Amino acid sequence: MTTKYYTFPIGICNSKVPVASKAETETSRQLVGSNEEDAAFFRGLEQYGISLNRPQIAAVRHHTGAALTLAGAGSGKTSVLICRTAYLLAIRHVLPQHILLMTFSKKAADEMRSRIRSLPVLNAGTANGVEARTFHSFCLQLLRGSGYRQTILGETGQKHVFLKRLMRELMLQNEYEPETVLARLSAIKLQMLDIHDLPEKTTEERELKLLFTRYEQWKKEMDKLDYDDLLLEAYRLLRNDKALLATLQRRFQYIMIDEFQDTNQVQYVLVQMLADKHRNLMVVGDDDQTIYSFNGATNDYILNFEHQYPGAATIILDVNYRSTSTIVGLGNSIIQYNKLRKEKTLLAVKPQGLNPSYARLKSTQEEATLITDTIIAQSEQGKRSFGDFAILFRTASSSRALVELLLTKQLPFIDYGDGQLFYDQWAIKPLLAHLQLVLDRRNFDAIEILLPSLYVNREQAMAFIWNQDKQRAKKYPLIHLLDYPQLKDFQRDKIKERIKLIKSLAECKPANAIVQLRQDFYDKYLETSKRHEMTEHKEGLKEMLDEFEAAAGEFDTIEAFLSYIDDITDKHAVVKQQQKHEHNRSSISLMSIHKSKGLEFPVVFVIGASEGILPHSSALAADKHSDRSSIQTGSDALAEALEEERRLAYVAVTRAQEELYISSPAIYRGKPAELSRFIRSAFLIEQQMDPNTEMALAWLCTSDSCQVWQRIITYEDAQTAERSCPLCKSPMEQGTKILPKVKSN
Repeated sequence: MTTKYYTFPIGICNSKVPVASKAETETSRQLVGSNEEDAAFFRGLEQYGISLNRPQIAAVRHHTGAALTLAGAGSGKTSVLICRTAYLLAIRHVLPQHILLMTFSKKAADEMRSRIRSLPVLNAGTANGVEARTFHSFCLQLLRGSGYRQTILGETGQKHVFLKRLMRELMLQNEYEPETVLARLSAIKLQMLDIHDLPEKTTEERELKLLFTRYEQWKKEMDKLDYDDLLLEAYRLLRNDKALLATLQRRFQYIMIDEFQDTNQVQYVLVQMLADKHRNLMVVGDDDQTIYSFNGATNDYILNFEHQYPGAATIILDVNYRSTSTIVGLGNSIIQYNKLRKEKTLLAVKPQGLNPSYARLKSTQEEATLITDTIIAQSEQGKRSFGDFAILFRTASSSRALVELLLTKQLPFIDYGDGQLFYDQWAIKPLLAHLQLVLDRRNFDAIEILLPSLYVNREQAMAFIWNQDKQRAKKYPLIHLLDYPQLKDFQRDKIKERIKLIKSLAECKPANAIVQLRQDFYDKYLETSKRHEMTEHKEGLKEMLDEFEAAAGEFDTIEAFLSYIDDITDKHAVVKQQQKHEHNRSSISLMSIHKSKGLEFPVVFVIGASEGILPHSSALAADKHSDRSSIQTGSDALAEALEEERRLAYVAVTRAQEELYISSPAIYRGKPAELSRFIRSAFLIEQQMDPNTEMALAWLCTSDSCQVWQRIITYEDAQTAERSCPLCKSPMEQGTKILPKVKSN
């Protein structure tokens, strides 16, 4: 393959590579004079290898009152938190039991405790007295101290088992996924809404309310709490026990909150309650990295902090130690277009290094090939080990081709997602089952999978088919369903139509077969189910099915496609087994952008930098499909969704320490996909366009009397030396064409 990476995105001419300004070189060694009263403290840190910059020193020295510390990507916020803790202890003589440090992950809490203990300016006993915990750990300790003895439910396990059993009892097992029900319930609880007050107007609302109520009742009967309950019960305890709240307020005179941009409503209220007496609250976070709105996080808490705490100090940690100046510069250029943010521009410590590189490929398959070839070349040359590479994606669907190529080429990688293959997705399996029945009409597993799409109970109908076939086997066992006693006439007609459809697909190419299945019934089946709308965003469902078509388009026969899926499934099972025994193997990290926040890697590939992927189609449709619980509607919802998508792009590029590669498929889901506006706008100051239009790169005829134009898809198209108009033969020149956006069906 001749495709390679370029210094500029396609269509960017006469531009400069964004480069971050260089940070000042002075640190505490020069900025804290030997005559200052805290000089010995900073000298001690310097001997330990910590030399703080100007804004870090300001944050560490902050004493009383509220403070908002805006910590840009790679700006050393953890160092600030531990050094400020040490400063309060050593210089301000605050007792360790008066300090509370809260963060979001156990790993972060453990790291902070360890680093505080290791500082030479403190003795071990003093350091150990500091309360450094996750929100959940703090709340659990609080509840245990107040007599709560319930056992704690983990992330999965018992919760899923109970919900699956409950959904079977209610005959809803084919309608909802346990993970989705729990996520929906979590969002409701973290908004501090009462389940009993939820609406019951639609079938979906009534079903979900019943599931939520029964789940909460089961936990109560089993004497269990889940993670959300830890927060809510702690809040209720403090709200009702004024004496306990007063005790905690007296004890925790200095409170510091890490990753404040990830705070949900319950956590924010808890923090306010604890800090209300002394108001010595320092929050550390970055509104530009607020990407967990689906978990209740909002950057409003940062944006409105000064209103909640008038007179609060604002300190901006704007020096990036992680990345080269060109990577930092690109991040600055991407995020500057967000309006709902605190103004800040990161400075760089590292030199320019390698410029970020860009590739414009025709398909996700070509994108996957270029990335794997690049990784193999660098590893074979001894430049990098596999563990140096991370590949970041917006959605799992857009990473399908890459995952499969990594498996095919047997490159070591760790998938930090749910570990599920694309073909195991719930929306894909029924279509796959129909294809399997085309080849093997007696595939009973496939029959069972497709039964819900015929609007019959899976377990009962399957048991009937099995019993009938034992008595009298048929070439098409699905025909037995016509004798199912609970069927209505219209259902029998549907079954006959389905069998006829499956038979008709025998000579079809797999992609055409999938199109036929979708047009005949499957898209309508998903569309008419309100339950499926909540299970997966409508746009996400379309993306998944379109990508299934694209995958099938690589094959001429259904048999070849299914054989390929079987092979990929086997390879995936082998890899999962290997990962259980090879924990220390150097492996490529494959993860969503959401999962990558807080991490860093020497080399980062950001895939799918195309419109419809990043920003995702669900964000582009936010004005039409805004959440019913949101007060944002129409253009407000669209603007808010696009700002979060831009924050995702910012988080993605700022994970890279040394090398950054950004690729953009020109065709996605079978349709043209323009280069992501976030990458384009980092180089161009564009005029505001009609939201119903999009800009396409194109060859334009130079003749005044001719309107012919041709879309530019890849670098190869753009680098053609000259081109003649296919109609009038006049010369053509490169430019842009404003087009109406393609409407989603």
